[in-house]
Amino acid sequence: MEVPLLLVDGHNLVWRATFGFPAPIHSRDKTRELTGVFGFFALLRVAIRDELTQPPEVAVVFDGQYGSAARKDADSAYKANRPADEAMLKPILALPDVKRGLDAYGIGWLEIDDAEADDVIATVVHRNPGRPRLIMSGDRDFYQLLTDDVHVLNTAMHPGKRHVGPAHVIERYGVTPAQWPCFRALCGDPSDNIPGVHGIGPTTAARLLADGLTLEDLPSSGRLNGAKGRRIQDAYDQVLAWRALIRTRTDLTLPYRPSGTPGPQLPKPAEVVEKLGLW
Repeated sequence: MEVPLLLVDGHNLVWRATFGFPAPIHSRDKTRELTGVFGFFALLRVAIRDELTQPPEVAVVFDGQYGSAARKDADSAYKANRPADEAMLKPILALPDVKRGLDAYGIGWLEIDDAEADDVIATVVHRNPGRPRLIMSGDRDFYQLLTDDVHVLNTAMHPGKRHVGPAHVIERYGVTPAQWPCFRALCGDPSDNIPGVHGIGPTTAARLLADGLTLEDLPSSGRLNGAKGRRIQDAYDQVLAWRALIRTRTDLTLPYRPSGTPGPQLPKPAEVVEKLGLW
């Protein structure tokens, strides 16, 4: 059986580790908060242990420092709603130690200065067809990549529902993975500060896209009737622009090629913290 490739959305996981861990972790002298580092390795280790049936090859992908610059140039509102106060910077401050921990145990990671992790992961997925690929993230924009061989692993969901495949998207949202960018452009994506069309919720968006339609099909579909239809027509160019923000790129030049072999066994998080001299 082919070794699964586990692509970890690094910023997403360290954010969840920092703010979603059951209790804060501090150094013995209480001078350093270690929740982000400890939680990152704990959540990753448990996910592999409990959710995968065989040892995977692991690659952790981080957002580049200027990764969202191109999308922000296209739309200054993109991700502009994300707080940047001192508390919200905790995950960022944990990143250097997380990367040191990955290096210390031979766990591969990747960061491209001018690319978002979504686009890096999408490119890796696109260039490794047929192989089982899991994307560990709570970001639903990855739903556009789902196939029989590509699933999202979201361990924040209830046990038994953590592996998200195409059937889940179709059943839950009424659209296919390929339609996801069109769907989100219509009804919005608050996490990225994409408002969508006023008055168009997920149910209406799915109904408009029924039978596999795309945004390009809507003007001649006969479905843009009434006040809601007029609002979509009036905002049509903006909706297309929002979709461009949501779509992931699959054409990046990457300094990375999967080996096809299982990665090293992940250590206990306390061992990582000890090895890094953070206790």
